[in-house]
Amino acid sequence: MSLNTQNVNLKISAGLPRQFPGDPKVQVAFSGRSNVGKSSLINALLNRKNLARVSSAPGKTITINFYDVDKKLYLVDLPGYGFAKRNPEDKQKWSALTDGYFTQNKNIDRLALVLQLVDSRIPPTADDEMMLEYLRSAELPFAVVATKVDKLNATERKKNLEALRAHPLIGDAPLISFSSLKGEGKEELWKTIYRYTGL
Repeated sequence: MSLNTQNVNLKISAGLPRQFPGDPKVQVAFSGRSNVGKSSLINALLNRKNLARVSSAPGKTITINFYDVDKKLYLVDLPGYGFAKRNPEDKQKWSALTDGYFTQNKNIDRLALVLQLVDSRIPPTADDEMMLEYLRSAELPFAVVATKVDKLNATERKKNLEALRAHPLIGDAPLISFSSLKGEGKEELWKTIYRYTGL
């Protein structure tokens, strides 16, 4: 079954776990640092320019956005982490909301895949590693998306992707190179989503 990616809408921006949608659609969640390119990736995946808003201040939004794709799938945009300029109250709110997605989501059994985004230009940060550790310990299916590969030359790209592939927390998880600017990796990402969701 293929999805009509023209038939997409923002179902809800949830600021509290009780606002999560109740309908049992299969879910694919996007996780990553505030400036890793999550919004750009979602827009590229859905052939939109401004469906997912790119924040002028990384980490500004503390909501979980549920995008309904063709009434068959939720793409779930988790709030970005790793923001330096946040006050402790905001960081606590981020933690509680993200934790709530995994622990208070009544449809967590419909979560087919977490796409963990990492910046291909740098090694995984301590926050990235903490998220990868959580996904492994919770036994959640995940794939790693290396973003911004267009900003690397061929030598840097080979070296950085090999380092990611060898990272013990990534292991044998699918690793996808992605460029929102050039659309590279988009087809492979959709294939991975279809494979894990069974759509």
